Amino acid sequence: MLAVLELMKRAMALLGSAIFLVIAPGTLAVYVPWTFTRWRMAPPLFGFSSLRILGGLMIAAGLPVLLDSFARFAIQGLGTPAPVAPPQRLVVTGLYRYVRNPIYVAVASLIFGQGLLFGSMALLEYGLVVWLGFFAFVLLYEEPTLRVKFGMEHEDYCARVPRWIPRFWSKRKPFAQIDADKRKIEPQAKR
Repeated sequence: MLAVLELMKRAMALLGSAIFLVIAPGTLAVYVPWTFTRWRMAPPLFGFSSLRILGGLMIAAGLPVLLDSFARFAIQGLGTPAPVAPPQRLVVTGLYRYVRNPIYVAVASLIFGQGLLFGSMALLEYGLVVWLGFFAFVLLYEEPTLRVKFGMEHEDYCARVPRWIPRFWSKRKPFAQIDADKRKIEPQAKR
């Protein structure tokens, strides 16, 4: 019975995450950029065609990060990225081991990537406004809310994982690895 309830929670979380994915990132990173560019190429920014390649790479990198991060909220956190249906568990696996806000990083990457690919300075400016909005939201709402909900677990996570710039190569163990190591050590210490 408990397994069925857990499965139902995951299914509802996946549905909620999919809906929120279409509404929020879909609007910010797909619809609005389309209104700026109609996805037509303008001359390359500053005359550098290589910026188009960089833009394409940013889009190619941002999309799987966004999808994986949304899935983790539903499957592991049993919730959604939407503030109205937050996760029940702190999500610290996958890319969350390296950066605390991979969804915001991915959305910004998608927007800036499109700006570079399509040669749109206006879209780059829009991306900056979106990123500043993310920054304010994280500092003023999201982090204080998570601190209250998850307490020391969130504090430890924040101390080990950077907010915006992923730390892939570090001498420090990723947060999820430290948590796994604790679980391996604790049973042995009780003997």
